[in-house]
Amino acid sequence: MKKLARKLESTYLLLTADIRVKMMQMKRLIGLSLLTLVALVLGFASMPQSARAGEALAGAGSTFVYPVMTKWSYEYNKKTGVKINYQPIGSGGGIQQIIAKTVDFGASDAPLTADQMKEHGLIQMPDTSGGVAIAYNIPGVGKGLKFTPDLLADIYLGKITNWDDARIKAINPGMKLPNFPIIVVHRSDGSGTTFIFTSYLSDISPEWASKVGHSISVNWPVGIGGKGNPGVAGFITKTRGSVGYVELAYVLQNKMTYGPLKNKEGVFVWPTIASSQAAAATVKTIPSDFNIMFVNAPGKDSYPIAGFTYLIIYKHQTNPAKAHALLNFVHWVYTAQGQAMAKSLDYVPLPPSIIRQIDQQLKEVTIK
Repeated sequence: MKKLARKLESTYLLLTADIRVKMMQMKRLIGLSLLTLVALVLGFASMPQSARAGEALAGAGSTFVYPVMTKWSYEYNKKTGVKINYQPIGSGGGIQQIIAKTVDFGASDAPLTADQMKEHGLIQMPDTSGGVAIAYNIPGVGKGLKFTPDLLADIYLGKITNWDDARIKAINPGMKLPNFPIIVVHRSDGSGTTFIFTSYLSDISPEWASKVGHSISVNWPVGIGGKGNPGVAGFITKTRGSVGYVELAYVLQNKMTYGPLKNKEGVFVWPTIASSQAAAATVKTIPSDFNIMFVNAPGKDSYPIAGFTYLIIYKHQTNPAKAHALLNFVHWVYTAQGQAMAKSLDYVPLPPSIIRQIDQQLKEVTIK
């Protein structure tokens, strides 16, 4: 009997030590509280879905929002244990993926129409906004090259092909522009950044509007394509004579050369948080579907190429665990902490009025 007791005691100690080791490993991996760890070890299935950490969410879409989405995902995982796998495949791909139900949320800089949302049972909401900068790599030319709307349109139409063109010189008299060919760079994938950029060109150039138009993907008259904002930014950085449109966060993070653009009031304005915010502030009425564009906005402080980026989710959720985790994350994005992270990465935080409207829309989401 004594041998049996000693054996049972030894087995008990080994089991409890093993449990403690596993709990410590789990705690290091996902940062759970001790109470939650005990519940997981003992298999407490009764714990509310919204309290469970370690849930995994999948998202895909916009490269425009990728830097801040990466930050949000990392910080939210540290806070809750919920892992968010986001693939920056472009807005077009994000829309396709959410419609195909292969991800839990999509992200797009091009808003869906009311008909699209109704057809697929989706809702969209802006999560931040920002400017699209005109970046370039011109031998011997530093930051600050000025662009006008007609100049930019004609470069992308292939009508201006050299950097020492008389029209470029006329608005940049203090710069020594080389006799060097212009290499136009654009997106090769379905892109919300392209949607914003081509919407701007369509607004300021009747010729562009009639020949090319605006969409997430267009038939470019000239140029070379790069995949995603990172692809375009990388191409410009490595290629002398190139020019392209890139989301501001990528331009700043990669220390790219860029310049101001003449706005609707005739003022040359740099892409910044403040100038993009000034453009967004010109929108006085927010529709229920948040389908909003504010390119070429009025106001002397407004940067002309700016827009919202959107989160897209299903209005009727069928997986309770996923739904709770997703809605908790979405709500967190609109907290002061979430929006401050956007600002720290050169995105424009949303005004309280829009966040209140988003909160009301999220109340319409059902979970079965």
